[in-house]
Amino acid sequence: MSKGRLFIVSGPSGAGKSTICRIVRKQLGINLATSATTRAPREGEVNGIDYYFLTVEEFKRKIENKEFLEYATVHTNYYGTLKSEVEARLASGENVILEIDVQGGLQVKEVYPDAHLIFFKTPTMEDLERRLRGRKSDSEETIKLRLKNSLKELEIEEKYDITIINYTVEKSCEELVKIINSNSKEEK
Repeated sequence: MSKGRLFIVSGPSGAGKSTICRIVRKQLGINLATSATTRAPREGEVNGIDYYFLTVEEFKRKIENKEFLEYATVHTNYYGTLKSEVEARLASGENVILEIDVQGGLQVKEVYPDAHLIFFKTPTMEDLERRLRGRKSDSEETIKLRLKNSLKELEIEEKYDITIINYTVEKSCEELVKIINSNSKEEK
């Protein structure tokens, strides 16, 4: 059995990564490795499906036990990918999508050099701000922090293999499906 392929999706908060990954994952039957976080769940998010929602103490205990493939502090919260979420799936031949921040994406690329780094962004910063405000789930302070952090994330874009500019969800889904399908066929 051939090993599964790893696809890492990153980009600024509000770029549409979660929506696009959810649709593509459903279309292709690919698992999105569930990340862990210390942030509070948004309305409708389910523990163990959208994220593993952990306390700071639980998260730090997992760091000490070396249970994370990568982790970082993003927007004042911890986020990380559990090794167990990725390794078992890849070994069984499944493709896996990691939707993680740019810091984590680069960390994982060091461990999995054949991983595909895919960067998502909006056409303009105005579009990004409009999308963040349109969520109506973040405080003004959080929105400003996310916009400030997006500038740092955009500086790392050049280290990614490919960039998808999210003009529309449909077009971005088509582009991501094409990338996954073409890279999944390489080893088969």
